[in-house]
Amino acid sequence: MEVNNKTAPVTGQQDQNTISLDLMNRMKLHGMAEAFRESLAGTTPQSMTADTFLSMLLAREWDYRSQAAIARLTKNAAFRYKAYIEQIDYATNRGLDRNQMERLATLDFVHKAQNLFITGSSGTGKSYLACALGHEACKRGFRTFYANAPKLLGALKVAKVKGTLEAELKKIERCQLLILDDLFIVPLDAKERPILLEIIEDRHERKSVIITSQYPSSNWYDMLKGQSYSTKRWANLAWPKGSKLSGFSICQQKDKKRLITMLERMLQKGKRIR
Repeated sequence: MEVNNKTAPVTGQQDQNTISLDLMNRMKLHGMAEAFRESLAGTTPQSMTADTFLSMLLAREWDYRSQAAIARLTKNAAFRYKAYIEQIDYATNRGLDRNQMERLATLDFVHKAQNLFITGSSGTGKSYLACALGHEACKRGFRTFYANAPKLLGALKVAKVKGTLEAELKKIERCQLLILDDLFIVPLDAKERPILLEIIEDRHERKSVIITSQYPSSNWYDMLKGQSYSTKRWANLAWPKGSKLSGFSICQQKDKKRLITMLERMLQKGKRIR
């Protein structure tokens, strides 16, 4: 008869250490089991008190689970690049400021449900920066999703035809940080525009978005023409001057409660790198 590994009795024919290892693995305490196995091969237990040894085992299990969670979040995020904040090249003459990036890497904007816009010409490293910040978010435990914007919107159009759009949008909404890469690099059609705006509306003041684009945010209204937005209100968007960089600039926009359209609302609490 087949025996369930979780309910199988502990055999008395094994020594106590082997039994302990078996139980740890059954309970999926793999980090603790690895540390215990290493201790058996050395002299660690003899040099520690019982409570210190237990604390070490628990710490190893915690580290194991933390690393497994980061690996899972990173895999699910599906980043375009294996990019890390520590590996950003500041020597290249593009005016990228280390202090500014380190401030962004604290992810304060994610905690505050603010948005980050990275704009600039092709080849300036917009996607790499976005992926580096996304990977940092995974390390902090934030569920993150990276998507090439044209491909995502195309896939969501198909989902709408199949009747699965709502389910796909809920998957996106569950992510605490959404990265839309290369937005507007391909003109949006009449079916894609409302889908994009629904994504933005779902996240408004609740969760963060990082958007990269070759076009400055001041041009985004033109990219969304065909929607019922007030040109006058869009023209009233006033970005305070940021630090001008060769390829990038960063600035924080003040709240403008009078702006009521979906995309304008996203811009209310946005930071920008250009």
